[in-house]
Amino acid sequence: MGNIGFPEMVLIFVVALLVFGPKRLPELGRSLGKGLSEFRRASSDLKHSIEREIEAAEIEQSIAETQKATEKAKYEVKQAVAEAVAEPPKAAAESK
Repeated sequence: MGNIGFPEMVLIFVVALLVFGPKRLPELGRSLGKGLSEFRRASSDLKHSIEREIEAAEIEQSIAETQKATEKAKYEVKQAVAEAVAEPPKAAAESK
């Protein structure tokens, strides 16, 4: 479907004028303009809503990854402490 040029617009205007008449044409134009502006506003709101949801999902994923990394670090620290407590210090063992 191509772009609508000036001759096509004139033809559409003439047909609309014949179908709806000169009294209803301005009213129809206003209604069409309001409808288009409402559609643009609604599509813009939908776009912003989707973007917010994507950002929220990314933040939740980042939080989950951070929690996993924290749990892993916590486990590694516990393991290191358990190993350090289990092994006697070398200096104390040599002095005996």
